[in-house]
Amino acid sequence: MMQAIDISNRAAATEIADMPASELAVQIGAKRISPVQAVEAALRRVQQRSELNAFITLCSDHARQEAKSAEAAIMRGDPVGPLCGIPFSVKDLTNTEGVRTTQGSALMADAVPASDAVAVARARAAGAILIGKTTTPEFGHKAFTEGPLFGRTLNPWSRDHTCGGSSGGAAVAVAAGMGALALGSDGGGSIRIPAACCGIAGFKATLGGIPNLQAPDLFGANSYVGPMARSVADVRLMFQAIRGADRRDPYGQKTTQWGSPRDDQPLRIGWLPKCGNILDPEVERVTLEAVMQLQDLGCEVETIELDLVSLEPHFLVLLRSMLHARLGRQRREHPDLLDTTLIATIDAGEGLTAADLWQAQFARTGCFAKVQEFLGRFDLIVSPTLSAPALPVGLDPLGEIEIAGRSAGTIRGAWYPYTFPFNLTGHPAISLPCGLTSSGLPVGLQLVGRWYEDDVVLDLAEKLEAVLAFDGTPALSANQQEV
Repeated sequence: MMQAIDISNRAAATEIADMPASELAVQIGAKRISPVQAVEAALRRVQQRSELNAFITLCSDHARQEAKSAEAAIMRGDPVGPLCGIPFSVKDLTNTEGVRTTQGSALMADAVPASDAVAVARARAAGAILIGKTTTPEFGHKAFTEGPLFGRTLNPWSRDHTCGGSSGGAAVAVAAGMGALALGSDGGGSIRIPAACCGIAGFKATLGGIPNLQAPDLFGANSYVGPMARSVADVRLMFQAIRGADRRDPYGQKTTQWGSPRDDQPLRIGWLPKCGNILDPEVERVTLEAVMQLQDLGCEVETIELDLVSLEPHFLVLLRSMLHARLGRQRREHPDLLDTTLIATIDAGEGLTAADLWQAQFARTGCFAKVQEFLGRFDLIVSPTLSAPALPVGLDPLGEIEIAGRSAGTIRGAWYPYTFPFNLTGHPAISLPCGLTSSGLPVGLQLVGRWYEDDVVLDLAEKLEAVLAFDGTPALSANQQEV
């Protein structure tokens, strides 16, 4: 019989909400925790931390129904999936059957997809229970999670600092215990940026490894759907459930081997502390300490130089031209419904030419060649995830920023030059928390591997996570305590 746990009891509900997905799966499988209890604990936490504004849409009633069905299946002894009963959320850019998907925009405030995205369908087939859709800036166009439709999503570590974006709601939900797992999406760092800001792990797999059929250009794709969780083990658990071939995706035509651990020889690490950017001294200190732990794990580490900042203008051509092509008509007809920063991004794409677009594609190819050259010498490239910790709220997300008191340039080249290039090259990349600044903000470390060596990346990330022993629980302020 399923063990009864009264989640009206504050301690019990808190324990379940904060439990890792991998442990929750064991407890559910052993009938010590019910899927109903797991879902109720997550929904209770959403209510308790509503001030964080992590969700656009909740599907509480349907989640409760699915949890009851999962509980009944377990009690009957039916075969169940590896994610059975685990609550998860989905970023509001990613389609969910029967649950509105707004793209974070008033233009699509009532849009309800007829089918799930591939990753969502696979997560559900594995038994995960969708509790809601998380906040995202309109069409994922910026790295701050805020917009006219829902307001601003707050960082659980500091309301004065951004939670990052564009998968900000997903990162906040996971960090605050509103579901052990989340699906984010990443077009230039949109999983890894908020993961670093919120002290969680976020993974962008090899291009095509998790099929993403919503991308308007599947052949020139640089947008990924991927797992976010409080631990690398939980990221891997979800990744294993949603990865694999889909013949509709040109980069996902067949199942791959995904790499394998290399216990017979030390991993060679290319340490990339700077890539043409200014680096915050505290981020440099925290990430370097983590890299020294890699050496203690037996890795051979060598500092490398690779210019990634110079790719920013070409990335902007791709982003702006895509948004102009996709939303130019809506910008003309409904400017009152759009975020002003989205309008500025669309307008910036209007004067671009076909030659500009091809030059950007040439630069993408050149970056791929450079990265491949380094990954011929090294097994992985390791870098800070961001040049600075979470930025203060209220900054212009399209403007220039300061880092360490110095003018650092525009936000993509200045704050996240380490992330967007690997969207263009297709390599797998994970951000994991590696420490805190003196003011208590999380710092992320990025590990990048060869195509289809996703498991090599995850293996090393999990080993490093174990020795870093990061405490990934944001403290609750006095007026945010569990009630």
